[in-house]
Amino acid sequence: MSAPRLIYLVRHGEAAASWGRSPDPGLSELGHAQAKEAAAQLESQLPASDVTLISSPLQRAQETATPLASALGLSVSIDDRFREIPSPVPLAERQDWLRGFMRQQWHEQQAELQVWRENIVRAVEELPGSTVVFSHFLVINALVGWYQKREETLVFWPDNASVTVLEAGSSGVSVKSLGDQMSTVVN
Repeated sequence: MSAPRLIYLVRHGEAAASWGRSPDPGLSELGHAQAKEAAAQLESQLPASDVTLISSPLQRAQETATPLASALGLSVSIDDRFREIPSPVPLAERQDWLRGFMRQQWHEQQAELQVWRENIVRAVEELPGSTVVFSHFLVINALVGWYQKREETLVFWPDNASVTVLEAGSSGVSVKSLGDQMSTVVN
């Protein structure tokens, strides 16, 4: 019987622009500091070998991955399945759409969003060994909700650069621990 695999879901650090103002902002100065703190936290938790680093293709997630990749001497693979939720509205309307989405249930969502969520779950279940995934608020919510069998689109408020841990074993994937929750509003 093999040891369970751990999957570390890291929400990106604070972005330099809000979700409704830029399609792909990098990190703010605070976000870069948060990424360094997350790297230090993860270095002490990760096994000495066989660690895979994966990032969303978005700049803020990749920049959050950089300090850990540098510290471990590893490269970061990009996986589009861990990209932020696709917004069906123009950039100027995204924040209002997001607020409405976060008050809804998964059964209320259109097919495109159901497929987005299912692709994220499939991606997690295909991960090898211990893996750190640098991603986004709603990606982490989609996964936690799926594995906790919850219907809400918003199940918790992961803070910037927080680390949520999933455990994959012979009986499937479960939520081992939730990352720190935010005390400020999602931007």
